[in-house]
Amino acid sequence: MAISAFVVKVPAAESLAGDLRRRYDPTVALGVPAHITVLVPFMDPSLITRAVLDRAQRVLERTTSFSFSLGKVGRFPETAYLAPEPAAPFIGMTLALAAAFPEFPPYGGEHTGVVPHLSVAHGSALDADAAAIELQARLLASGAVHASCTEVALIENSSGRWQDLHVFALPEPGF
Repeated sequence: MAISAFVVKVPAAESLAGDLRRRYDPTVALGVPAHITVLVPFMDPSLITRAVLDRAQRVLERTTSFSFSLGKVGRFPETAYLAPEPAAPFIGMTLALAAAFPEFPPYGGEHTGVVPHLSVAHGSALDADAAAIELQARLLASGAVHASCTEVALIENSSGRWQDLHVFALPEPGF
């Protein structure tokens, strides 16, 4: 089934976690970059029109670009992740997109609340444990990853591989 998702790409995380992602996150093989999910699942890419893109742009431009860091390891039962700080701008974008497109609740409505995260290991509790231990050691040695959120990408998978469909630039603070 074709799917799309709003994400914030975080290429700065590759030096810390890229090899772990390749080892423990099967979505990497499908072209998924290091990212923080804003909203998934979103609509079938064939249904995304200029009007949909315009509505999403109006929603996303309420958030100005911002800096964040990835300095803490978090866990879900079968996932190890890096937690962005501050989390509030990511949560705000997720909730705003979900309000504008209520037929697409975050994670299909499977979870309560929104926990922004950059997945490093997913699918196995043992793999997530191993990745979390290694991530913690790497963070102690190198410190947090620092990044900026200046845009949100709408990525899609209608072919078996994820690719960019559209990029939404966030306004600079003060505009």
